[in-house]
Amino acid sequence: MNNPESKQNFTSSFEGLLDLVRYLRSDAGCPWDREQSSRSLSPMLLEEIYELVSSIESENKIDLLEELGDVLLHIAFQIEIANTKNLFDMKDVFNAAISKYVTRHPHVFADESYESTEELKQRWEELKRKEKEKERNYILDGIPSNQPSLSHAQILQSRASRAGFDWENIIGVREKINEELNELENTKNKSDRIEEFGDLIFTLVNYGRKLNIDVEQAVRLANTKFISRFVAMEILAEQRDQEFISLTIEQKDELWETVKNNQ
Repeated sequence: MNNPESKQNFTSSFEGLLDLVRYLRSDAGCPWDREQSSRSLSPMLLEEIYELVSSIESENKIDLLEELGDVLLHIAFQIEIANTKNLFDMKDVFNAAISKYVTRHPHVFADESYESTEELKQRWEELKRKEKEKERNYILDGIPSNQPSLSHAQILQSRASRAGFDWENIIGVREKINEELNELENTKNKSDRIEEFGDLIFTLVNYGRKLNIDVEQAVRLANTKFISRFVAMEILAEQRDQEFISLTIEQKDELWETVKNNQ
């Protein structure tokens, strides 16, 4: 292993990152790092991935560089923890990834050809499905349930669609949205209201899927836009010597429209 006395002695490579993790988890390293397990690090890895996605969507290259490093560090931790348990090492991970993606690109590494990207995508899904068939008893098996709910719903729906369980066109989904909305508005019991609201959201996700929209990303962008406009409203109120919290809803609506028209 590299001499750990300074950061310059850890090479600028994935192996260097693994060396850093090994040192941090050694007796000469950090007690907290030594205590971590794959499971204990999982929530932090998920948080880092969200931060990475946020930096990509904001097109902030400084944040992107940092967040890519954070995610890579977590991957190095996971590999090193697995290695200490004799499960697999870095070479195994890279070999598995390379083998998988060579297999999934027969149009590049074999003699297959496709007329369109849509046909290529269908073939990709077919190859992916065949890889997983041995691990699944049912069509919806193997979908992680701990991912964001909207993403989970969209993946469930896509998997069901590939099995032939889907509306023929978007009109059917729109009709289902109206049906679910009516059911929600006519519920009196709180538990029923929660269930019907969930059904409505699930159907809206289907509507987005039919439009080839990443629903999770769409809502995330809507959240970002709302934050931006809300902050701009507060700034505009300050510029007008107004206390935002004390304004009437009509005055706040006027601020909102002003900000919206200026963006």
